[in-house]
Amino acid sequence: MSTKPIGIFDSGVGGTSIWNELHLRLPNEHTLYLADSKNSPYGTKTQQEIIELSIKNTEYLISKNCKLIVVACNTATTSAIKVLRERFNIPLIGIEPAIKPAALNTKTKAIGILATRGTLSSELFHQTTDLYNDKIRVIEQEGEGIVQLIESGKLDSVEMTTLLKLYLQPMIQANIDYLVLGCTHYPYLMPQLLKILPKEVKIIDSGRAVAKQTELILNKNKLLNISGKKPETHFYTNADTQVISQILGDAYKDHISYLDF
Repeated sequence: MSTKPIGIFDSGVGGTSIWNELHLRLPNEHTLYLADSKNSPYGTKTQQEIIELSIKNTEYLISKNCKLIVVACNTATTSAIKVLRERFNIPLIGIEPAIKPAALNTKTKAIGILATRGTLSSELFHQTTDLYNDKIRVIEQEGEGIVQLIESGKLDSVEMTTLLKLYLQPMIQANIDYLVLGCTHYPYLMPQLLKILPKEVKIIDSGRAVAKQTELILNKNKLLNISGKKPETHFYTNADTQVISQILGDAYKDHISYLDF
């Protein structure tokens, strides 16, 4: 089992930001990434639709003999991971916005959260924010249109800059000192975010925490790959392979395949 791959899925290319953190922390692990870009974004779908897509993705990764699955999508985690854990006998790692560290460390008592509609409206999200709402101000912003632009290869477009300025301005006016990225697509916006936000604002996401948790679970279940064999990485997408290729760079272009699913 230990030499089998870690499976990772997302509603598109965004979860590759999680894959990158996993690869940095666990360089000996084989990985298999599944981008369901054809059905992106998940954040605008009903909970039942998200559950059905998440089950389909998980079944595929299990069919590829994955030993652990990372749900590298905030919306899929908040909407479906409970069902996935009840249905499948395999370790599952979820992801949710890193609200706690922002809430505990803010000096201005105001933090911003940029996330999808599906994440912001979920029960799990509200359970977390309710823990801090009486102590700090939480400015929530739905990133409508951001995922679609990234999935269309328009990461650095004028349209993206316009959207980000529109979404971030109320947070800047509220004097936030932390911005929490609540979607795995959003870390790829870091260069633009740093240009728009005041330099005092710290930007945090969940990537490193997910990688750390994955390592803990692998170790607990004696699933760490200690074979010494060169790790293999495969990326599958059911949309244009050019988009994920642009995100990953030339080093991984031969590891990307189209998958009709």
